[in-house]
Amino acid sequence: MTIYGVALLAFCFLVGKITGTLLGAAIGIDGDVGGVGFAMILLVAGNTWLKHRGGLPPATAGGILFWSAMYIPIIVAMAAVQNVKAALSGGWLALLAGTAATVAGLLLVPVLSRIGRPDLPQPRADD
Repeated sequence: MTIYGVALLAFCFLVGKITGTLLGAAIGIDGDVGGVGFAMILLVAGNTWLKHRGGLPPATAGGILFWSAMYIPIIVAMAAVQNVKAALSGGWLALLAGTAATVAGLLLVPVLSRIGRPDLPQPRADD
């Protein structure tokens, strides 16, 4: 059943790559634009959809978890290297946009870390 996890991952990668390439062609760029992001969104959506429909046996879920744990860091690191090379050759606007997105992400970490965390107990008035 682990092979089904690999099949879902491969499907998401191919659809993401095709979508990114078509998006790049639509805006006049010779390359993949956001294919990795599309693939990760499809992987999360496909995994969630299968869980809700009951079509995800534990062995398949294990395969998806294993390969997604391997896939995401490697692909994101590869994409990050390509983005840095493109930004350095793209000029100041690309560097400014990348820096702004990074700073915004860092500033949102505390906000996002509070989501889903239970509220801390409030002290009583008589204490």
